[in-house]
Amino acid sequence: MTKTYVVTGATSGIGKALVEELIEGDNIIFAGYRNPANIEMFAAMSSKVVPFFIDYDKPETIKNAADFIQANCIKIDTLINAAGCVVAGPVENIKVDEIRHQFNVNVFGHIEFTQSLLSLLENGKIINISSMASYGLFPFITPYCASKKCLDMFFNSLLIENKKNIKVVSIKPGVIATPLWQKSIEENSKYFERFSSEYSKEMKYVLANAERNETRGLTSKDVVNLILKVDKCKNPKLSYTIGPDAFFAHIVSLLPQKIINNIIKLGIKVKIFNNR
Repeated sequence: MTKTYVVTGATSGIGKALVEELIEGDNIIFAGYRNPANIEMFAAMSSKVVPFFIDYDKPETIKNAADFIQANCIKIDTLINAAGCVVAGPVENIKVDEIRHQFNVNVFGHIEFTQSLLSLLENGKIINISSMASYGLFPFITPYCASKKCLDMFFNSLLIENKKNIKVVSIKPGVIATPLWQKSIEENSKYFERFSSEYSKEMKYVLANAERNETRGLTSKDVVNLILKVDKCKNPKLSYTIGPDAFFAHIVSLLPQKIINNIIKLGIKVKIFNNR
């Protein structure tokens, strides 16, 4: 039986790896892209891939993408929200417009796009690529952490409230070796120069850590395998954590907040000292 998937963030990382796996089956995959140059990449993959343009910072493209999908299919079996970005910086210096951009991409865009497709998702699944960041343990990437936590909260409510028997699942990976880290470095490094000098060591560590994350941790295939497993489940769990660092973050998040704060402050001092 042919299944229909919608995958956002399909041009790199988890999204791209997922599309490459799904074309091996009897599936139709609507693949979201932001850079028009990627249309050729999808065409080279398979005729099963149907590209659509979407930019979560441009609301009109969200509506256009949803209209396109609605005009070209009658049912969506699984929607995978894999698009995302990372905004970094100390809270006292980061601009609200940058935080707004973070939420447009990681939260508001997903909500609006999903709302527009709910009529096609009856008895289907929504799988969100959240993050261990949703446990809220990572300073200097607070916008990213908050956006992932917010995404989980909104979609959990959708699970409770919806009357269409739509299953909603949150995947919370640890560090993944994907281009997301290089993109985050490029997008955030231009902002770091304006941060007060007292945070220079912390910002150098954040950048160095992002560079290391480009090649360590889970692979996109690890997460894709979990997504495919969840997709086959008739009654999946609400949340799946994958990766030892993600499991550790979950455990730490259960401690009292004051203890968590002390652990994080100590960890920052140790890591910055070792990173000199």
